[in-house]
Amino acid sequence: MISGKIISGSSLIVVLALSSCTGNFDDMNTDPNNARTTRDIFYMTKAIVSTAYDYQKSAYMDEPASAGRYITMVRNEGNDTWGWDAGSWDADYLRLTTVKELRDIAETEKADQYVAVADILEVFNFAYITDRWGDIPYLEALQLSGDKEIVHPQYDKQEDIYPDLLKKLEEANNRLDTATGDIDENNDALYQGSKEGWQKLANSLRLRLLLRCAKKYTDAIPQIQEIVSHPEKYPIFTGNGDNAEVPYVGTFKWPGGPTGGGGNLTDPFAEFIKRKPSKEFVDFLQQRNDPRLPMLVDKTTGDPAQATVDHHPYVGVPNAINSPYDYNGGDEHISTLALDLFYKDQDAAVRASLMTYPEVCFILAEAAQQNGVNVPGETAESLYYKGIKAAMDYWGVSREADDAHYYDQPAVKYDGTLKQLIGQKWAALFLKGPEGWFDYRRTGDILDFNSRIGPAASQHNIPYRFIYPDNERNLNREAYDKAIAVFGEDTRNTKMWYLK
Repeated sequence: MISGKIISGSSLIVVLALSSCTGNFDDMNTDPNNARTTRDIFYMTKAIVSTAYDYQKSAYMDEPASAGRYITMVRNEGNDTWGWDAGSWDADYLRLTTVKELRDIAETEKADQYVAVADILEVFNFAYITDRWGDIPYLEALQLSGDKEIVHPQYDKQEDIYPDLLKKLEEANNRLDTATGDIDENNDALYQGSKEGWQKLANSLRLRLLLRCAKKYTDAIPQIQEIVSHPEKYPIFTGNGDNAEVPYVGTFKWPGGPTGGGGNLTDPFAEFIKRKPSKEFVDFLQQRNDPRLPMLVDKTTGDPAQATVDHHPYVGVPNAINSPYDYNGGDEHISTLALDLFYKDQDAAVRASLMTYPEVCFILAEAAQQNGVNVPGETAESLYYKGIKAAMDYWGVSREADDAHYYDQPAVKYDGTLKQLIGQKWAALFLKGPEGWFDYRRTGDILDFNSRIGPAASQHNIPYRFIYPDNERNLNREAYDKAIAVFGEDTRNTKMWYLK
């Protein structure tokens, strides 16, 4: 088990501002248990928003979107052909410097509620780094100033990092339970000052990480059982009102997705146009007459009878095919994501998501189905249906699902298999982070994505990880060499600890 403290660096990234950041800080309560300076609020807002925006952006713009088989690139399709080069984690560690600045100030001021918030955000960011790379700089990361400056941090093993992250989440939950000070509601972009909201995120995130490492971490299932057996001590998400999501502000398009803040729909190289819904996702919904399909995906604009391959009204693009922009007869015979939803200013349904209630339902359903976890008052079947219904409710199509008798279809009616459960979880988490990719790895490609990889791919399986950044080989070579001697070859296909 790791113990110790990660010291913050001195570098800061430019703030991603919310309108609430510009409030009247002079009127803040100066209770010693609360934040007393504008710096606290600056760092809290910045840490929350940058974490949420960047995480959401990767779920649409970057490799996790393709690896999770939600998005297919029809231009610059390198993400989909699996020839991934070295990834960069600079932005991730820069976000963590902000989080540590918040924590250091909160510790100095003995503001336990802000210490807990910082710890939850720290765990979220470190987990996302280790989930993509495996063994990473952890204990010695971010020590760029002070008496213990470390320019060349050593790597820690994922099997040591994960238990420490889980411990921090439990401690954050307990700290929030006893903290006497308030969280400033005007600058809390996630929960508007609700300590219980942050507790629910801490414990729900803990469930996510516990399930992820359950095959290798012997205490994972007992800890899940402990959480669900004591909801008064460990509250978790119980509805979509608990979702950890940050709204977008301003008049630009969805910055986490379609245009990255701008773009021209008539330009075939615009970010929106070159990212199409995948064939896997569109077919999954279409085969089940799923009411989310017309909500999330637009019909093709051409006459389906003139299409060359797929004559359905909704058409997703296969992975790693030659000339994907010409698939099915060209652009007018390929669907886009729903323009009225994803290419619309400030649509309330489109937010930067860290974690949502449907995911928690499916986590518990799997824990009950596969690991015998007893969730009071629930079964794996009831949790499965709760997950689907929560996802329908999230997109505002619950009535349509009921009217169409969606749940009575043979493909949807609960059959007790992990494949069915993971399929519905995958559909529910469309563009909600990298969970589709991570579940692909964890379940051994249970949805058969690899069987659909096209001829243009550089390999015939979806990668398991990112390659370490070039700067690590160039500037931190000694630590890098030590790390791969333990971790294994630095390739896209080397499995990290919890996947072995």
